[in-house]
Amino acid sequence: MSDQMIRKPSLRDAPGIQKLIQHYAERQFLLPRTVSQIVESLRDFVICEQDGEIIGCSALHLWSDLAEIRSLAVAEHYWRRGVGTILIQACIREAKELGAKTLFVLTYQPEFFERLGFKRVGKDRFPHKIWVDCANCPHFPNCTEIALVLELE
Repeated sequence: MSDQMIRKPSLRDAPGIQKLIQHYAERQFLLPRTVSQIVESLRDFVICEQDGEIIGCSALHLWSDLAEIRSLAVAEHYWRRGVGTILIQACIREAKELGAKTLFVLTYQPEFFERLGFKRVGKDRFPHKIWVDCANCPHFPNCTEIALVLELE
């Protein structure tokens, strides 16, 4: 996969990101995002592209010195090829560059993140403001995701 590229997206990438996220939102693994919502948070995203196709995406959202990984999605035909790992490593680098002290994720795939050094924690550790998007979740108010953190300092 030598022609694989990790980069920040442009406006023209928003529909491809939305399509990838929607695939998993329909299975209730990710929160759905409209193209408009993706455009509004485009600077949060990083994408993995191969042969002109967006094969993966993730977003890094800041809450002061606390950062969150959101919307990690990899096209199914690229699973287990390192795409998710590369995307998370890009988020970790960016979080460190921005000065975040802690990086967290809410996920249904905790083992993947544990392999990258994240540790499971209780959700009560986080400030209430991070739960703003939860009202859009089909599992709200009975969250079934696992919280994990990576201390960056």
